[in-house]
Amino acid sequence: MWWQQILLGLMGLSAGFAVAGGLFALIIALGVVSRFAGKTHTAKYVFWYEDAIALGGILGNLMSIYNIAVPVGQIGVAIFGAFSGVFVGAWAMALTEIVNIIPIFTRRITLRRGMELIILSMALGRTLGALLFFAQRW
Repeated sequence: MWWQQILLGLMGLSAGFAVAGGLFALIIALGVVSRFAGKTHTAKYVFWYEDAIALGGILGNLMSIYNIAVPVGQIGVAIFGAFSGVFVGAWAMALTEIVNIIPIFTRRITLRRGMELIILSMALGRTLGALLFFAQRW
């Protein structure tokens, strides 16, 4: 029966590679990496960005699977939370840009002014929701 365990392990590893490859392909296809490199004028380091994304995904999965704790204290958690928020915000904006949801939405409701306030209210709403969620957990 040991061969069944090896086969199951290989199947799980293969499925993990497929899902991770699909996620990284989506990140590249959305243009998140190239957009960051273009905005920060660091296009010559785009391979470093891609390596950092892959390494972050691998380490995040290992830490999640094996329950590895990193003792960084409250300051480290706050820094991690800030970077995670920037990452999620960039994902959300990249997804809305790729499906052109903002121009379609503004045409449908005939919005002429106030787009800045709508975007600000979405950001503040997400921030408030996250704060309430984490305050409830503590």
